[in-house]
Amino acid sequence: MTDVIIIGTGVIGTAVAFELSKRGYKTLSVDRNSVIGQGSTAGSCAIIRMHYSTFDGTAFAWEGYHYWRDWAEYLGLPSDAELAQFKQCGCLVMKTAENDQMAKHLETSRALDIPVEEWDAQNIKDRLPIYALDRFAPAKRMENPEFGQSDGSQLGGAVFWPLAGYVTDPALSSQNLAAAAAQHGAQSRSGVTVTEILQAEGRVTGVKLADGEELLAPIVVNVAGPGSAHINALAGVLDDMTIQTRPLRQEVAHVPAPAGFDFETDGMIVSDSDISCYVRPEHGNHILIGSEDPECDPHYWVDNDTDYDREFTDQWTTQAMRFGQRVPSLGIPSKTRGVVDLYDASTDWIPIYDKSALDGFYMACGSSGNQYKNAPIAGKLMAELISYCEAGNDHDTAPLQFHLPYIDKTVNAGFYSRKRAINTESSFSVLG
Repeated sequence: MTDVIIIGTGVIGTAVAFELSKRGYKTLSVDRNSVIGQGSTAGSCAIIRMHYSTFDGTAFAWEGYHYWRDWAEYLGLPSDAELAQFKQCGCLVMKTAENDQMAKHLETSRALDIPVEEWDAQNIKDRLPIYALDRFAPAKRMENPEFGQSDGSQLGGAVFWPLAGYVTDPALSSQNLAAAAAQHGAQSRSGVTVTEILQAEGRVTGVKLADGEELLAPIVVNVAGPGSAHINALAGVLDDMTIQTRPLRQEVAHVPAPAGFDFETDGMIVSDSDISCYVRPEHGNHILIGSEDPECDPHYWVDNDTDYDREFTDQWTTQAMRFGQRVPSLGIPSKTRGVVDLYDASTDWIPIYDKSALDGFYMACGSSGNQYKNAPIAGKLMAELISYCEAGNDHDTAPLQFHLPYIDKTVNAGFYSRKRAINTESSFSVLG
């Protein structure tokens, strides 16, 4: 008998399986992809940072960092296992009018004892000599005649989190978590599609697969990434949700670093709202360039998370050219390289970690784009939440108070409720 069926074997789904199996639950993870971690997790930029727009989000991310730092210890896999690698390179965020010169982020980080530094313009130039600090805000599209024209002023400084970094192989991190879960009896099946959420008398009873097979369990967890809205619709749990999720198409550009500068070794994660781009080092001395979703860029919401345009568009060039404003020596190749994939984005870009209106049906949704870093602690939260609710507690009226063990803080898990008011403190972007 299976205790829990988990839909999705991305990084959060496998973290949920790991944490539940450690608690003694017999878990079965199912995924339509043929390889664990092959979905949106594989396309993740896998950035591990510890700054968010909200206090709760920052606390969660600061807690999450420690599991990546102690990855081998956390997993408990054999010493010869191939593990995903966390590369600590630091994260620099430019101070701009758009982010209020990072005043709130500094205050939150200091309140949580997160190591953080303030850099002036010279510090930035010393560490990133390829950078020019001209101001270009607001971000514009290439067809705008004012694209690339500075307003004549300069960025004055930035905030640097030295412990931040990125994971080199996000799909492997999912496979690591699945292997760790398997040591505690967890099972998984790949290449199977859920077509129905089975239920009786107001409670979930399992799932039906496309071939008609029924898998039975009293608990089902929706961690289907960009497919989460579809799964929630199958379960019939959308009506009481004030926060919805939708699949959003995104492009990430990979370009070579400028000649004479080793960005892979000497670069860092940089978030720059002046040009609405974020970057990080990429293998082969490349630079990965993602978008911070400025107002001028259209959002490509898709209706079907399996049928969407996987080819690059002019958005690739726009992002590369925006970064070229910051790095004038950047070479932009004629051949596009990078990632086209989907985010599972919520209404306010803050995830849903919650129960549902259907007893036994839980969800970890709306997490793509800015939650990879939180996967281990999200797994712990979901395991604690499921145990809390299955013990008869009503999380809607008496939300779980969840302890973050590394940083010794307790947070109200109702922050991630499906029924919350839209959080106006959010950036309403990939920044969370």
